[in-house]
Amino acid sequence: MRTHTPVVFTKISLADVSGYGEASMPPYLGETHESATAFLEKVIRVLSRFSSINDIEQILEKIDEIEAGNNAAKASVDIALHDLLGKFKNAPLHKLWNINANKTSFTTYTIGISNENEIQQKIIDATDYKILKVKLGSEDDKKMINVIRALTDKPIIVDVNQGWKDKYFADEMIAWLSEKNTLLVEQPLPINMIDETAWLTERSNLPIIADESCKRLVDIEKTNGAFSGINIKLMKSTGLNEARKMIERANELKMKICIGCMSETSCGVSAASQLAPLADWADLDGPLLIKNDFFTGIKFVNGKIVLSHLPGIGTEPITNVFK
Repeated sequence: MRTHTPVVFTKISLADVSGYGEASMPPYLGETHESATAFLEKVIRVLSRFSSINDIEQILEKIDEIEAGNNAAKASVDIALHDLLGKFKNAPLHKLWNINANKTSFTTYTIGISNENEIQQKIIDATDYKILKVKLGSEDDKKMINVIRALTDKPIIVDVNQGWKDKYFADEMIAWLSEKNTLLVEQPLPINMIDETAWLTERSNLPIIADESCKRLVDIEKTNGAFSGINIKLMKSTGLNEARKMIERANELKMKICIGCMSETSCGVSAASQLAPLADWADLDGPLLIKNDFFTGIKFVNGKIVLSHLPGIGTEPITNVFK
């Protein structure tokens, strides 16, 4: 079933140069158009205190202090400011950060919980993509995997979205999935089952990746030891600034890294893609799964992420969304 995800775009201009950002707000995270707009009104007052884009670290610190939560709204400002920074320096962010653009990986292509006909169509839609992401967490999980395996032997990553409630059942499922060319299992158990997840990870021969359990930098310490790695999403991390710190900390702890996204346009996903060469896996198919993309940006060649060499996050609006 297709759901609606509210989106707010942010434009920040300085000296006739504009940076663009995006807040994608799936309903389960609690942000709305109204909450984002109210928060961004407060951001305007903070931005008025600064005159240089080079103060980006201090600006984002003050924005984060405005009030708790509002992670996607904060991300939209972070992305727009980083876009502006890159444009002033006339370089893409990956170049400013000395990230090798040639080391990008293949993105996944998502297959949601579906019936057999829908799965068959999704497999066709994913022809150019090398890795499939499969949403599980229903009573038909094995049936769904078997349908996919009857159609393709492409490697899969599995996202359970906290859908399994029993650690023994999860253990059995992961053992079964390990024989189905599965690369990893994301958030198999609810976030409050941290001890059970640690038990599961210790037994699993597949990496167990935290999603809902790890939103921001502070969460990494809680997940270390319970998970094999983390899925970093800009809409949860408050943007690129904190995502980079999360990558650094995860590397220190020898945790695996996936760069992911919500249901986003090429604005948010192009920003996230700047960090893709630093990750073990990329789940950046957001623009492929929406009806209307308001931006140019990230490209895929046979499923491989190709970074734009345009300055900033490498994106520009293709429709007049800022009139």
